[in-house]
Amino acid sequence: MNTPIINIKTQKAVIKKWTMRLSAVCLISSAMLFTSCDDYLDTLPDNRMELSSPDEVSKLLVSAYSSIHPAYLLEMYSDNTDEYDNASWVDAGRFQEQAYRWRDITETQDYETPSNIWTEEYLKIETANNAIVYIESLSEAEQKNYSAQLGEALLCRAYAMFSLSTVFCHAYDEATAATDLGLPYPEKPQEKVGEEFERGTLAELYQKIAADIERGLPLLSNNYAQPKFHFTRSAANAFAARFYLYYHQYEKAVDYATAVLGSHPASLLRDWATFAGMSLSDGMVQENEYISSSNNANLLLQVTYSEWGFVAGPYGWGARYAHGDLISKGETIMSEGVWGNSNDRTGRGFNYQVFYTGSLSKYFIPKIPMKAEYTDIQAGIGFPHSVMAVFTTDETLMVRAEAEALLGHYDAAVADINAELSVFHSQGVQVTLDDIRNYYGSLRYYTPTSPTPRKQLNTSFTLDATQEALLQCILQLRRILTIHDGLRLQDVKRYGIKIYRRRLDAGQNIKEVTDSLLPRDPRCAIQLPFDVIEAGLERNPR
Repeated sequence: MNTPIINIKTQKAVIKKWTMRLSAVCLISSAMLFTSCDDYLDTLPDNRMELSSPDEVSKLLVSAYSSIHPAYLLEMYSDNTDEYDNASWVDAGRFQEQAYRWRDITETQDYETPSNIWTEEYLKIETANNAIVYIESLSEAEQKNYSAQLGEALLCRAYAMFSLSTVFCHAYDEATAATDLGLPYPEKPQEKVGEEFERGTLAELYQKIAADIERGLPLLSNNYAQPKFHFTRSAANAFAARFYLYYHQYEKAVDYATAVLGSHPASLLRDWATFAGMSLSDGMVQENEYISSSNNANLLLQVTYSEWGFVAGPYGWGARYAHGDLISKGETIMSEGVWGNSNDRTGRGFNYQVFYTGSLSKYFIPKIPMKAEYTDIQAGIGFPHSVMAVFTTDETLMVRAEAEALLGHYDAAVADINAELSVFHSQGVQVTLDDIRNYYGSLRYYTPTSPTPRKQLNTSFTLDATQEALLQCILQLRRILTIHDGLRLQDVKRYGIKIYRRRLDAGQNIKEVTDSLLPRDPRCAIQLPFDVIEAGLERNPR
């Protein structure tokens, strides 16, 4: 078992002592829709006028990458979480409970609340817009010296808007995108307090994201001192691949993914065998290796303020709502698949170690680090930090496999699945299209009381039996590969998967099915922060 990062009397006490953490996050003002920290507002006009070189713009853009990631929120919201009715397994507070129960979230005192995600992402868009406006104010000849900075600013704006859409909007669907609500897409810095903004449609939002990607990506440079924390060309291509998969433009998704992976991707994937062989009991060895900037599989890393490494890790705090035994063995990291058992601690499954003990509800792969930045060591006060692997080669490979399956390129999709299995599976298991068809075609569909990895897909487009089997395989494999990363909810929304809430006892017995989230349930689009609604922006329907 991993040792705690900080020496504390109780985990709950530390969470309470982190009450000062929001000084690191600029809270949104109810008087206006977009704002930022007072210091930033005070110095922005001077800084904007003093920008005079590509290097200065590059330094500004360091602040265009968010320090908040929604993984905690989205994992609680997804089907990767059950409720445990056990007095010794406590929740992490009202935010965790509200997210798990699909309620409109009123809490603001946790990092990954909708309020803080909204504020942080729009602050980063404001930073990117200041760089863009400055560059575009220059002469055409001068702008050529800033092409890399312009490209980075456009990608940062596009990614921030895309991230917001995955939280606050429905999944993109041609049948509904023209009427589904989008989000305000500011393309210049805010010039006055109280500016009014409109949400527009999801179709309009995706069009603007696509335009920024297409304009910005060709301009990017790989010339960064810390490339894994910036949009290099590889990271931007991985982002574009995921975006166009969600946008249902599958040829583009394949093209952008191939720009990252080439035609022989196995050598670019994570060295899972080495990862699996690392100690679980020696500090945060596995977690730190997973997010290492020297790991070629990591394309973009995001440093965050986050309690997710604590809530998802080997601690009692947050254990009431957890990814536990029933989900792990029935659907995810210890489930059966076309490749056999995913991981049963025999060394014949996937290349990772599953952490679990009889004293905790949590089953997890050690991949989310947590470190404390102390402001007062004796009092135990400080900020919790983590690092998220936002884009990886493995996830990009699954993007390409899915796009190929949806295009009807079945052999290509199977080839990508096998490329992943060649490094992810300890025995290098390889599968055929017939294997996949036979396995998932004969597997019964999931029910909350008799779970399997095969969940009913409800899409506005028709899937034939081969496509459905391939997609079931890809969705299961991606769910395992990206466990704890916050991506599963997007698959649930994109494929109209009905998910449930179950109350379990400590023995993994289902006591009650308490709720369900239907395809296109209004709650799939998480509610906007209440102060934003009060400021006049249209709320998500309920």
